[in-house]
Amino acid sequence: MPASMARNIRLYRWFRFFQGLVFWQAVWFLYFQTTLSPAEAVLLYAVYDVATTALEVPSGWMSDRLGRRATLIASGLAGVAGAALLATGDSFLLLCLAQVLIGAAMAFSSGTDSAFLYESLAAAGREAEVEQQELTAWRFSFAAHALSAIIGGLLYRLDITAPFWAGTLAGLVVLALALAFREPPRDIDQSAPLSQLATLRDALHNPALAWLFALSVAMYGFSHLPFVFGQPFILDALTKAGLAAEAPVVSGAVTSAMMVISVLASLLAPRLRSYLGLPAILLVAFAMQIALCGVLALSDSIIVIAILFLRMVPDSLSWPFLVARVQTLLTNGGRATYLSLQSFCGRLVFAGTLYLVSRTMAGTEEMNHAGIQTVLGWSVVVGVVILAGLLLAGRRARVESA
Repeated sequence: MPASMARNIRLYRWFRFFQGLVFWQAVWFLYFQTTLSPAEAVLLYAVYDVATTALEVPSGWMSDRLGRRATLIASGLAGVAGAALLATGDSFLLLCLAQVLIGAAMAFSSGTDSAFLYESLAAAGREAEVEQQELTAWRFSFAAHALSAIIGGLLYRLDITAPFWAGTLAGLVVLALALAFREPPRDIDQSAPLSQLATLRDALHNPALAWLFALSVAMYGFSHLPFVFGQPFILDALTKAGLAAEAPVVSGAVTSAMMVISVLASLLAPRLRSYLGLPAILLVAFAMQIALCGVLALSDSIIVIAILFLRMVPDSLSWPFLVARVQTLLTNGGRATYLSLQSFCGRLVFAGTLYLVSRTMAGTEEMNHAGIQTVLGWSVVVGVVILAGLLLAGRRARVESA
């Protein structure tokens, strides 16, 4: 058993690497906008988030009940099908179905992947390595994001469907790795879903978990705002400079640089975490997300595109530590369900936000900076209010020592 768990740990970082080969990440909005309106393109991302949201908690319960390996295999199957349908879909409804499948792939993996890693480490007697291993997996994932972003932008110039076919091939490798995993030993949860959710509700009476939960939900939305609006921002800025045709390659290069910088930031993250402490580094990361939205709202200059290089730095300074801390406060039986519920709430709030944005943009032929400015400007106001609340609640939560 220790040997198979050590093998799980070695394979896991490559599982995350090939999951991170999302070749369409820098061109998805441009691709959708070739046949759809901006409002429909935004709505398609909301469809993805709603699909992921709807399956988050059921997939967590499935993972706790049926096993980590089976759930990760289901994620791989849905990811392959969704990527292939994105490449071939030629209508709003087919693209919606593709987004539902991609959302299902994310939901089946969300929470289960971290639980799988932690339980494999525990079975090998190496649970003290959880922060280090989460950070390693994060670096592999973001190195893959960096590589696939620039390649995806170049592939898009050759054929607009090529990034999605490349993603399909990467998905097949993810599926093969999931099949190669071995199930880690754990307590099988025999409770009904509603009973399990009641247990999770009780867990949130822990002030540290509640504080981390609220921060996670807020940071999910503020991490994805520049993702949704970054591509139209780049296109608008380049159009004004007479360089609209270069938007796919520039977007790919920006995303690639973004991921490389986030990997470099993760090298400094352990030292900063040790120096600042967990609550402080998490709040600094959240404040950086808010500031980034503010800069994008203030100016449409082509120079501001460089600010997008920093988009994932807050995640590299926060997410591995946040997940690792939450793991130590949970039991094996409900670990994946809790992490899925946490993700569920973040996606639910963000999907609702995108739906409201799409309604305000109905009838708009293209997304310009004025529209982006309105959305991001109000987001900054909301973010500052949330940050203030978390600062006030942080001392009582005693996140570091709970």
